[in-house]
Amino acid sequence: MEQMLIRFAVGGFVVSLFALLSDTLKPKSFAGLFGAAPSVGLATLSLTVVANGRAYTQMEARSMILGAVAFFFYASVVSWLLMRKNLPALITTSACLALWVAVAIGLLFLVLG
Repeated sequence: MEQMLIRFAVGGFVVSLFALLSDTLKPKSFAGLFGAAPSVGLATLSLTVVANGRAYTQMEARSMILGAVAFFFYASVVSWLLMRKNLPALITTSACLALWVAVAIGLLFLVLG
């Protein structure tokens, strides 16, 4: 329960910081990107350092980075398909989830060797 309270407090604080950052960006649709994911990631990493040590946290941080890179590829392909091919959003996003997983696993194998 204590970790959850810390996670909420740190997450709330970092969400506020990212909300201030997103207010300065154009278009305003970027605000959602900077609102939740970075704050949750940072709160999780800070709690992981305390609970499990630096080595485990480094592995978790690396996994988060690889997942973010894979998500960038997913989002780029989905955006391209939706804008250029006018495909239905639900079908496009659902079908491209396999791309996200494939890129993430491929990056994992590249990094781990």
